[in-house]
Amino acid sequence: MQLSDFNYDLPPELIAQHPLANRSDSRLLEVAADGLHDRAFIDISQIAKPGDLFIFNDTKVIPARLHGQKDTGGQVELLIERITGENRAWVQIRASKTPKVGSRIHIQNKLGEQIDVEILDRKDRFYEIAFQQSVLELLDRFGELPLPHYIEHQADRDDAERYQTVLASNPGAVAAPTAGLHFDDLVLGRLAENGVGRATITLHVGAGTFTPVHSEDLSQHQMHYEWYSIPEKTIEAIQKTKQAGGRVIAVGTTSLRTLESYAITQQITGDTNLFITPGFEFKIVDALVTNFHLPKSTLLMLVSAFAGMDTMREAYRHAIAQRYRFFSYGDAMFLNRSA
Repeated sequence: MQLSDFNYDLPPELIAQHPLANRSDSRLLEVAADGLHDRAFIDISQIAKPGDLFIFNDTKVIPARLHGQKDTGGQVELLIERITGENRAWVQIRASKTPKVGSRIHIQNKLGEQIDVEILDRKDRFYEIAFQQSVLELLDRFGELPLPHYIEHQADRDDAERYQTVLASNPGAVAAPTAGLHFDDLVLGRLAENGVGRATITLHVGAGTFTPVHSEDLSQHQMHYEWYSIPEKTIEAIQKTKQAGGRVIAVGTTSLRTLESYAITQQITGDTNLFITPGFEFKIVDALVTNFHLPKSTLLMLVSAFAGMDTMREAYRHAIAQRYRFFSYGDAMFLNRSA
């Protein structure tokens, strides 16, 4: 199995640049045992059955992109990877020349305010930096929402609302768990009325989620680590659902990776770099709600492992032919785990 096995050609006009007027206006491609079904996302309340359990990632995207200058005057962009303490974080730095450990970067915002951060350490492409006060407080004043590179506009007020899920409550992610973007109060209400359960996990999506796979040999690819936590009540809900014959439905690949990491380690909180490729044995998740993913991405490998490579190739060909919208602000799929 090679990287090229997960490539496909996507017309650029199918990359969604903005969200639709309403979250649940999206289309939903149901990948079922009897074939592919074009649906509206609101139909997910009909696909789900009483006794099923949806697992959402309740992480909240932080304004993780910062702009500043080095002492030399050179321009610098910082992208928070992970907050590790009240005033510390690991970041990626984009600059014409690599800044040195011990140097300072002068961060500025559009109001003309300035703060200094100090570079404490470096490990590979990540830098540990120290802020002068609470990281989250300073990000609220100086940070910008880090939209994915394929979205061509600068983040605006609409993005500030719509690049968060309605269940977002735990700040720490630098990218949204995008499958959750389709759910609004209308959809959640219909699911509850139909006897479908809901629970949450937290996985703070890191900047490494945008890191492309470079090696043709997938065994050489190293996944980034991300922090996750699963409440005890979510574990209990999963156990009750399984015992009653219901399905555990992960909303997004982050929820799936969190649950399958727990199945392997039995740790309800910790770091995961779980890399799922075809051949992986799933132990918890029975169905998956997910967006359409980039060519050659680890997420496309994950869904191919979950639903089958041939099934996913057929589904993506169909989605392109039917002009579905792709990536973060695009449409969704409902996948059942292959036998």
